[in-house]
Amino acid sequence: MIGLQKEIHPFEPFLPEKAKVLMLGSFPPPMAKWKMDFYYPNFQNDMWRIVGLVFFNDKDHFLKNDKTTFDKQRLIAFLNEKGIALYDVAFEIVRLRDNASDNFLEIVQPIDLYAVLAKIPLCRTLVTTGEKATDTLCSLLPIKIKKPSIGCFEKIELKGKIYRFYRMPSSSRAYPKPLLEKAEIYKHFFVEIGLR
Repeated sequence: MIGLQKEIHPFEPFLPEKAKVLMLGSFPPPMAKWKMDFYYPNFQNDMWRIVGLVFFNDKDHFLKNDKTTFDKQRLIAFLNEKGIALYDVAFEIVRLRDNASDNFLEIVQPIDLYAVLAKIPLCRTLVTTGEKATDTLCSLLPIKIKKPSIGCFEKIELKGKIYRFYRMPSSSRAYPKPLLEKAEIYKHFFVEIGLR
C-alpha cells in the first residue's frame, strides 16, 4: 500500500426515514467515471437501468432527456417513496489500480453497520449488490453464516432484530449476465420483500 492513496467514502449514507431495505454496494468508482454525485454514478453501471426495468419496464426511466446522465432528483424521490436506503460496505479504501473494479479494491475500513442500521429502525432487509460487498458484509456479522445464493437470502440476527440478508448479482457490466436476466433476479427480490 506504500504510495497508494487512501480514499474516504465520498457520499453520506442515503437513509430515508421509512427505509425498509438497505442496499449495500462496495465503493463508488473513481470520480472521473461519475455522471452524478450519488450512488452508482458510473454510466456504465446498470443499477439504475435494472431498477427502471423492474419498476417501470423502461431501462431508461432514470436517465435525463439527453440520455447521457442519470436524473439524481428523480432517483431520490423514487428511493424515498419506496423506502430504499443506500450505502456501501467500505468507508475507506485503497485502489490497487486506477479503475472501478472490485478486484483491485482493498478495504482499509468497513462501515459501522450497527450505526447505519440504528438510523433506519424499520429496516429488516439487507441486500448486497456484488461479490465484494457480500464477502465484506459477511465479515461484519457477529457469527459466521452461509453466504446466500444469488437472488436468495439467509436470516441473520443483529442486536436482537431478525433481518433477511439477500445477495444480488453485481450491476457492473463486467459481471457476465445480460441486463434483462439481472433485472429478473432483482424483480423477484423486490416482489418478495413487498416493494413491487
